[in-house]
Amino acid sequence: MIRLWFIALAMFAASGPARADRLNVVASFSILGDLVRNVGSDRVSVTTLVGPDGDAHVYVPTPADAKKIADARLVVVNGFGLEGWLPRLVKSAGGKASIVTATAGIAPLTLGSDADPHAWQSVVNAKIYVGNISDALVTADPASGQAFRANADAYLAKLDALDREVRASVAQIPESRRRVISTHSAFGYFAAAYGVEFIAPVGVSTESEASARDIARIITQVRSAKIPAVFLENVSDPRLIRRISAETGAKVGGTLYSDSLTAEKGDAPTYIEMVRHNIKALTSALRD
Repeated sequence: MIRLWFIALAMFAASGPARADRLNVVASFSILGDLVRNVGSDRVSVTTLVGPDGDAHVYVPTPADAKKIADARLVVVNGFGLEGWLPRLVKSAGGKASIVTATAGIAPLTLGSDADPHAWQSVVNAKIYVGNISDALVTADPASGQAFRANADAYLAKLDALDREVRASVAQIPESRRRVISTHSAFGYFAAAYGVEFIAPVGVSTESEASARDIARIITQVRSAKIPAVFLENVSDPRLIRRISAETGAKVGGTLYSDSLTAEKGDAPTYIEMVRHNIKALTSALRD
């Protein structure tokens, strides 16, 4: 019995430093946090500033966030103007964390003068995110580099399969019905990659507000083009979309997850599940 106790103690001691030595990473919002966890696995400790169902466009940092930044080795951000509040937070936090921009190497889409930050909505772009995250983790912790690369390769294979799945699902939708209304312009990269047109009364940021003219234009467009469905978003006020639905007769096709994952028991607790949920909702609403 005593011998077993010493063996258990030795195992605990051996496992303790590994947990304590995990690379401390802060991700700006939930989707990035999930990508980091898939690459880093048990060799990283990931903290997310904007949590499930949170909106990074309008997030207001807290003093606790400054402490998280100060304690981090890496801070993973999206870029393209999504986290306008982050530079000031990093400056106030001090610390020596390296800032990793997950969209590095992606050419941004633009809407007017604004870059569209929602590059993750294309699975091909998500693979670039994963490559950037993997490179940053390897640089920060070379001893774990082989594990990070292996995790990234395994996850990239899953993303390749997901991309094929999305394309196969879109192919089931008649071309004439591949048009929908969403709340804000969060699906431009999805549209460019997969050929489903998204029309939105609000711009690339949820901070924007639709004018009466914008809403009237959308209602006219839905009626004239016979757009079959409108969609809610998990980070946006549903009243605007419900009004458009009521005035045009276009059905509400469900909720799309644009800028955030859900909690673990929700419809989209991971990036892959988010994409699958969205394409299932789109296919169900548009196929018939």
